[in-house]
Amino acid sequence: MSLWADAAKVATGLNVALLAVLLAVWVRNYLQFRSKHTLGLALFCVFLLAHNAVYFYIYLVDPMLSGWFSTAVPVLVWRFLMALAVFETLGLAFLAWTTLD
Repeated sequence: MSLWADAAKVATGLNVALLAVLLAVWVRNYLQFRSKHTLGLALFCVFLLAHNAVYFYIYLVDPMLSGWFSTAVPVLVWRFLMALAVFETLGLAFLAWTTLD
């Protein structure tokens, strides 16, 4: 297992955690204010959370796919997956910071 794969897995796990926090805040805000803006943010968060949860499942849980990802995926692909996951983590961290402020 490469460092790139580990970084992608950690970033994806952080994304799931950040999205869960954001979803809780946006759902609470929607229930309080009934704003279409917060409903849109919550719905977008649900889709992005599902996307990251599936990747997290593939990376760590599914016996067939996690084994395939661990052994057959080229390092270049892991670099791209890691870069996307890390950029997403940075964006979500900034979004969480502004939302929770």
